[in-house]
Amino acid sequence: MKVASIGECMIEFSAAGDGLFARGFGGDTLNTAVYLSRLGVDTAYVTALGDDALSEAMVAAWQAEGIYTGEVLRVSGRVPGLYMIERDARGERSFLYWRDRAPARELFDRADDATLERLSGFDWLYLSGISLSLYGETGRARLRELLIAARGRGGRIAFDGNYRPRGWSDAEAARCAFNAILPLVDLALPTLEDEQALFGDEDAAACLARLKAQGVSEIVVKRGPLGCLVEAGGRRVEIPPAQVVQPVDTTAAGDSFNAAYLAARICGAAPEQAAQAGHRLASAVIMSPGAVIAREAMPKDILIIGASR
Repeated sequence: MKVASIGECMIEFSAAGDGLFARGFGGDTLNTAVYLSRLGVDTAYVTALGDDALSEAMVAAWQAEGIYTGEVLRVSGRVPGLYMIERDARGERSFLYWRDRAPARELFDRADDATLERLSGFDWLYLSGISLSLYGETGRARLRELLIAARGRGGRIAFDGNYRPRGWSDAEAARCAFNAILPLVDLALPTLEDEQALFGDEDAAACLARLKAQGVSEIVVKRGPLGCLVEAGGRRVEIPPAQVVQPVDTTAAGDSFNAAYLAARICGAAPEQAAQAGHRLASAVIMSPGAVIAREAMPKDILIIGASR
């Protein structure tokens, strides 16, 4: 099974104490791609970058993680976006962004028909609400055409709402963009807090009902330390985390959960088992600063699909 993860990777500066910052690379769908690859899933990352040294370093880092980079579009004279993470005493993070001219925003304006044809042949396409916020109306229309084509060839779509208000002109624009693709989504992986902010869902059950009414067949509503609520195959089950920990940094908690859940489902695990795998990986990720933890910090008890990388 092959997964194409679509979105944006940025230069990441994460607070390292004493006014210092550690440099890395991160972005929600890129984080998921890294963890998918580490769990043995054949994964491609789909974005647009510049032709600068940092773009080259990004591609090299992804390749070192086993991620396929053949669908990365390069734009001459441009540089990637940048963001800075700061954390409070509880490990909750806040972000500052410099990304208005990032080439990732032009991916679907620049991608040719041959590229979209190749992408439609992947088994899974994975994207997020942040992915949607990057593209203008024309780009989102071409993305929707891609999702339709992929489903027509037997592919499936996974979507994490990951609503970030600063990425949108207003909430109504975000709701319209979400509602345009939700009927094409096979697996939804929303975070309740985000869905409440955008759609006003009263609780996880209301979120499930809304997404189910839009045709999504498998839904996992993430609720942080409360665990998640899963509906699939006509069954609804609540899966708590194995343990609740005090996070060091909650960056990429949801992204890593999504990776482990999808990897487990691709491998044939039941939704309940997949959710448990998601909780195990997310619990490890939030105990280290930054979006991507060291390889040696990866939990050893998560089902690996292929050979260890």
